[in-house]
Amino acid sequence: MASPVNGRTAALSLQLSRAHQDLRRRLADVRTNLGRRPDDGTLLTHCLAFCTALTNHHQGEDDGLFAQLLRERPDLAPTVAKLVEDHGFIAAILTRVRDLAEQAAAAPDADAAGPADPADPEAIGRELDGLAAIMDSHFGYEERAISAALDAGVPDDGWSEPVLRFGTP
Repeated sequence: MASPVNGRTAALSLQLSRAHQDLRRRLADVRTNLGRRPDDGTLLTHCLAFCTALTNHHQGEDDGLFAQLLRERPDLAPTVAKLVEDHGFIAAILTRVRDLAEQAAAAPDADAAGPADPADPEAIGRELDGLAAIMDSHFGYEERAISAALDAGVPDDGWSEPVLRFGTP
């Protein structure tokens, strides 16, 4: 619950959780619609929109939230280092998802792609399944590890915009 002293900051931990829920929902939407490959580039558009939203969220955390958090709470340096490391793992998966989505969009015939074909939606699905598992673990850890610090009064010097509001796809 927000206090009169740090009401905005306390609300930020709840907003962070909501941002994570939104990213989970977006990933589920991409995954659900993966088998439907219309010729209009929808798969590529949705994959790229999701990848961009997640990348921007993590860059905002790395460059803004975590930097501010470390200024206020240097004792959280090992936690922040772990979260930044996770962001690197997630970025590598997002790169593979982008590449596979671009290959799938460029494939002349979706039915011609075989199971070993890197443009196969099954390959994208496997990457998205792995990403979902890592995201879920990462988001849960992040929320447990830094929410108390946010609620205790980490000033928002502008970092919240890219972390919490990444537009609608």
